[in-house]
Formats: sequence, C-alpha cells, structure tokens
Amino acid sequence: MNARSGNLAPERSRVDNAAGFVLHSYPFRETSLIVETWTRAHGRVALVARGARRPRSQLRGLVQAFTPLLLSWAGKGELRTLHRAEWQGGLALPQGMGLLCGFYINELMLKLLAREDPHENLFVDYQAALQALAVPAVTPAGFAAILRRFEKRLLAELGYAQPFEHEADSGTAIEAEREYVYVLERGALPQKLAGMQPAMAIRGKTLLDLAADDYRDPTTLTQSKQLMRLIINHHLGGQTLHARELLKDLQQL
Repeated sequence: MNARSGNLAPERSRVDNAAGFVLHSYPFRETSLIVETWTRAHGRVALVARGARRPRSQLRGLVQAFTPLLLSWAGKGELRTLHRAEWQGGLALPQGMGLLCGFYINELMLKLLAREDPHENLFVDYQAALQALAVPAVTPAGFAAILRRFEKRLLAELGYAQPFEHEADSGTAIEAEREYVYVLERGALPQKLAGMQPAMAIRGKTLLDLAADDYRDPTTLTQSKQLMRLIINHHLGGQTLHARELLKDLQQL
C-alpha cells in the first residue's frame, strides 16, 4: 500500500471514555465551547463542545474545571469534537484560596504542556495536588508547599529537572550552611560566581529543603517561591500567568 493508492489505514479518529479534566474553556460561535482538557492517556487535547452553552445541554454542567470526567471525542487535527462527558466523582472541589491555586496550576499546564503529549505520572500528581488543595483549613504555607511540589514535578516531566542537591559544575554536594547562587540552565554554584546572570542568591538549606519537599522553614518557603518563579518564567518565554497575578499580593504563594 502507498499514499497514492488511497488505501492507507485511517488515523484513529475516535476515543471513548478517556479519564481527564477540564483545564479551561471559552465560548465558540453562538452556543458552543472550546474545552482544553488534560487526559491520562492522551495528554492535553482541545475539544469543541457543540451546543454546550444552551440551557438544556447535557454537557453544560459537566465541562467544569477540577471535575474528574470520562471524555469521548472524535475527529482529526488539533480540534476534536466532544461527544460525551461523564462525571466520575470522588474528588472534592477546591474552595477559596485552593480554587485560585488550582487555576494557577491549570494555567501553568496550558502554557507549558504540548498538545497530545501524555504524561501519566503527572496526571497522578495533578490529581494529588487537587485533592490536597481541597483539604479544609489549609494554611497559606500549606498552599505554597502544594504548589512548589507540583511545579517541581511538572518541570521534571518536561525534562527540566532541577539539580538542587549538588553544585552544577563540580557535582559537589550542597551544604546547608553555605550560600550559593542559582544560575538558569545550570543550577547551584558557589556564591563567588554571583556576578553571573540571570541568577539568584540562595541558601544551601533552601536547596536541600526543596529537594526533600520540606517547606517548614519560613526562609525556605520564601526563597523557594522566588526560585521556582525565576525558573518557570524562563520556560514560559515571556508568557504571562494571569492566575499568578491574582495571587501575587499573597507573599506566601
């Protein structure tokens, strides 16, 4: 068989019951929505939910962020057609500050993840982050810790794992009591190289706490936020995170 014969097997054009979440949706034409989804087996997929804005649409109340769904769609190209969404339950909806943190995570994934690039481990991490954000009475420091853990896992899945436990050039173990600079695209270096840019000064203890996901130290909490913002901004390439703008006055996040 060859392309000229017209007998090539068609691309798979239908997917049924894919576990996923809605990251974002926006109006499309008069009654429809474009729904950006994040699925376990297919990664980030854009779907058109036809008629979803009509009052009696079965999809209207389902295509909401942070809701576990089984999604069925068909079509080719970047925009597929959503045929069915089934609520799966079992996950509480974040409220208040947890909801804003969830929107930040969703926007981060929209900006950094390529379409149709599955990351099944990250899908599990995303579910765990949503579950943690929905726990009642989480403190500001607790929310910040949840975000740092997820940011680290997202960057690692994308191939940007951060070397927090060893110096970038020598491989020498980071010492908690020493001061370092963190240089983008390289990692932690002795403070005597502080003139290198872009970089930030950081404690050895903060780097080790980041590696261990331990955010109990207030200085670690502050420096880890600053460092992860520096790294993420670099990979965003100038894109703005609107959810972060809503959180920027809350210094712990």
